[in-house]
Formats: sequence, C-alpha cells, structure tokens
Amino acid sequence: MCGIAGYYLTSTDAEQSRLEEMARRLAHRGPDGRGFHRRDGVGLAHTRLAIIDLAGGAQPLYSADRSLCLVANGEIYNYLELRRELEALGHRFTTHSDCETILHAYAAWGEAGVERLTGMFAFALHDARKGTLWLARDRLGIKPLYFTKGPGGFAFASELKALLPWLDRREVDPTGLAQYLQHNFTCAPHTLLAGVQKLRPGEWLRVEPDGAARQQRYWSPLRAEPLDLTLDQALERFDALVDQVIDIHLRSDVPFGLFLSGGVDSSLLAALIARRVQEPLRSFSIGFPDTSVHNELAAAETVARQLNTRHSAYEARAEELLERLPHVVWAADDLTADYANLPVSLLAERAGAELKVVFSGEGGDEVFAGYGRYRVNGFKRLLTALRHPGTGGFRTGGMFSNEAAELFQPALAEALRDWRAPFARAWSEPPPAWTRLMRMQYVDLETWLPDDLLIKADRMLMAWGVEGRVPFLDHRLVEFGLGLPDAFKIEGRNGKRFLKLWGERFFPKEHLWGRKKGFTVPIRDWLKGERLASLDRALAASPGIAAWFEPAAVRGLIERQRRRGDRSGPLWALLNFAIWHRLMVEGDGEPPSARQEPFRYLLG
Repeated sequence: MCGIAGYYLTSTDAEQSRLEEMARRLAHRGPDGRGFHRRDGVGLAHTRLAIIDLAGGAQPLYSADRSLCLVANGEIYNYLELRRELEALGHRFTTHSDCETILHAYAAWGEAGVERLTGMFAFALHDARKGTLWLARDRLGIKPLYFTKGPGGFAFASELKALLPWLDRREVDPTGLAQYLQHNFTCAPHTLLAGVQKLRPGEWLRVEPDGAARQQRYWSPLRAEPLDLTLDQALERFDALVDQVIDIHLRSDVPFGLFLSGGVDSSLLAALIARRVQEPLRSFSIGFPDTSVHNELAAAETVARQLNTRHSAYEARAEELLERLPHVVWAADDLTADYANLPVSLLAERAGAELKVVFSGEGGDEVFAGYGRYRVNGFKRLLTALRHPGTGGFRTGGMFSNEAAELFQPALAEALRDWRAPFARAWSEPPPAWTRLMRMQYVDLETWLPDDLLIKADRMLMAWGVEGRVPFLDHRLVEFGLGLPDAFKIEGRNGKRFLKLWGERFFPKEHLWGRKKGFTVPIRDWLKGERLASLDRALAASPGIAAWFEPAAVRGLIERQRRRGDRSGPLWALLNFAIWHRLMVEGDGEPPSARQEPFRYLLG
C-alpha cells in the first residue's frame, strides 16, 4: 500500500522538484521510503508503505532492459500463482514484491494482463519503447486514482492534494458539488475540484505520445450472471470460494488486525481469519456511550470473547471526535460527508500505532443485499418511480431537495438538475434478465461503494499509514453474490439471508438474524446549543459557503436545527464543505493539526 503520482508532458519537461512535491503530499500514504523515475517527459513518483518483500520491494520497478517502469499502490493477492505462471513462460523476477507481477504481466500479455490480477491496486506503467503511459485501477475501486489534463500534458496521483500544484486555478466543480450535497459524495468521473477527474473502477487509461488519452473499462459487475443453483449447492460453492479469498488476502510480511463492529460482516470475517492464525487475532471496536444512537461495543465484545481475539474497545466522546474533523476532511480530500469517517480515523490512528494492515467488512451489504433500501415495499417503490423516473424508484431522494431553491446560488442550482444522472445511467446498464434487486445492488456497487465507503476505507486508514483490506470485495465474491437468486438474499424483512445462513456454523442465530442496526454516529446530538451557535458563526465566515449558498437560507437551516433538530445532516455537509474549501481552494492542501476544533479552524 503506497502513494503514486506522476506526469506525461507533451511540451517541456518539468523540474524534478515538481515530482518531489507531489511525493511529499503523499508521504502519509508511504512513510517507509520514496522513489522516482524521469525519462522522455514522463515522471513517476512512489511513496512506500512496506507490506510484502520489506527488504527488496522498493519502487519504481523496472524490466530487465529498463524499457518498462512501474509504480503501484495496493496488493496483488494472487502474485504467487502469477509468478509461477510467468516464470514458466521465461520471465525472471528480481524481487519478491507482489507488484513486480504487474510489470511481467504487461510484458507477457499487454494491457490484457490487468485482467489476470486479483487484488486492490492502482498503478502507472511507462512503456518507453511505445512512448505510452498506462494507468489502471482495480475492479471495485478499492484503491484511488485521479488525473488532470491540460495544454502542457497529463498528471495523475493517488489523492487530489498531490495534483494541486498542476492546477492554474483551484475552483469548485458545480456538478461535483451538487452531487456531494445531494448524496454526500461525488460520482466518478467527477470530483469537487474543477479539471480533476477520478478513474472509474475497473478502468484503464493510456496516454499516447501525442498527448491523446484513451480510456477503457476492462471489468464491471455486469460480468455477473444469474446462478442456477439450489441453496445447498450455493452454500457449498461459497465454502470453497471464500476459503480461497481469505487465504490469499492473508498474505503479508507484517502483522495485521481487524475492525470489529459486531455486525454480520465483520463477525464472519473475524471467524474466518481467527481460525487461520496461530496467535490471537488483534481486533478493535468503537462506540458512543450516553448518546441516542446504537452502541455496538457489547456485540463486538461478545464476538471477541467467542473467537478469543486480543480486543481493544474505545468509547468516543463528542469533543474527541469533533476535533478530528479538519484532519479527517484533509485526509479524505475527495470529500464525503460520511459521519463514520470520524470514528474510523480514530480507530486507524490507534491501530496504526502497532499494525500496518487492518481488515474490515466493507462490501458485504452491497454484495449480499443487506441494506433496508433493497426491501422497500413494491407499491411504495412504484409510486416513487412515477414521481422520479429513471431509477425504478431507487436512489431518488436528495439531502437538499427541499431547500435547494432558496439555498443554492444560480450556478449550483443549474448543476443540480443532473445530480441523479450517475444513478440513472447505472440503473439502465444491466441486461433485461437482471432482477430489480440485482439492479439496485449494481447501482450501489457503481456509485455509493467506490465513491463513499471505499474512500473512507482507503483515506482514513492511509492517513495513519495503515493498509485496509476488504475481502468481501474480491471480484469473484462480487460476481457470486450478485448472481445468487433473489430469494437466497432476501426473505421477508431479512436481508443478507445467504450470508447469515452460511454464518450459522460460527455464531448463534440470534447474533446473525437480529435487526440490522448500522454503524451510526450521533451528529444530531452534537449540533445543538453552543456548538450550533459556533457552527452558525463559522459558516457565516466561510468564503466557500458565501460563494455557493444564500446566507439567509443558511441561517434558516441553523434556526430550524435549533428549533426542531432535524437538519443535522445538511448542516454537517455544509461544515465539511467549508473546511474542504479552506484546505483545497483557499489553501494549498497542507495538513491541519490532527487535533483542532473545527469551528475555530474556520474562524482562525
């Protein structure tokens, strides 16, 4: 797990200092070393977090004749199998790095080699003979990759902040902002920064010598096909598949741990890992005592005791989490207003004090249909579809839909017209044979998962030098889960039926079949009283808020929150945006203090 950055210039070459500045901005992603490549107008930078081949895996990596150069972020989990196959073809490896297989796969099979990789990755490969720069991102978008194009050439990086030196003007993209405000995240290719795009999951991009860039999707969840299996046959097939997935995900030359919420996904993951390791598995959980939200600590403690993990539980208070917010927004940089960023950041910091790798259960709900939104009454869904056509009544509600007319300034109001376009596009893509449930899962796999949950999983951990691994998002499990018959996934008011049935071998039924609580953060409890007054002053002073929102309407939101307490979500989104604007537009993307009261940060 690392940070990568670089450029391909079509005019004059850049100074080495430009490349070094990009690497400096990604130092948190790779505290164990840096490496650079510069040739024929191409520059590549790498910051390393050493996980596999600690002594010999430094990057950039080169082919024997040095015509190919690679920088990569992530893990190629099937590298041992690929290495044996490539050595049989005559390839000679110079390291034990998992990423060296990317270099040889390209040499052997060209761009089709990316389809041989099983893992989470984003990489850049310079082919000096062809004069091309080839970028690729893993199938589900676990690892990030951003790029910008201009008159002088092309630049890319693992995070937005590393691309700031390439932008002549730092401006907000109205479409990205409209998407963020309506559903808490921006959908690829959009970001909040005008002129910067993100590569879609399962996509590659090739820059030619003349500066032209070609993009191609090499995988999507549409690869899944409906499975004609009995329940017993499906459970048997899953047994073998999940064993393969967990075995290769455990490949590491450093110790690892697990974020344990006590829910179905993390509990099953803990059980699968615990039975494969000799020492007690290290686990971490967090809860919010004395608040209005569900506290997961007791459920996590129960699982930890059953599996004999070495467990640490943390109780988080409001001030402790709120003072993390400026740093959390900086870490995310591709902004999401996901409340859970705060506790995940805290857990990552604690885990990072002793570990470099942490497992978590992201993907279980999307792959095996765990969300309540997949089980909405059919008549209600039909009515919603009639009012909001294009997505079958799914993903129709926006967080600011009721206030947009009076709150948004004209340029933002104009961009709001297309905020549902990514959902509508995804809804229309599956073949006619797919069921409504499969379409809903697909929409989330294409939008919500890579553009919100996986940003959290990557950035909150990498900010503290920790690699996150998410086995439920192995593409083979994704294709399997999507293809299961609907009746295996949902039964009445129960979602994730298949995974729960399979999990009964590890846990009592009452643990698996209880009502899904979700991982919630008590934002509503926090935004009241003096904190709400401080938020009012901070938003009024923000240039970002002034540029895009009507001041009187912002004050109206504050007043309604004061009276009724039901606008904490929209106000939280505005607070996050104001901080992001100060960091990335008004400022230069430099990290704020890890502990800083957010209202004072905006007023300072």
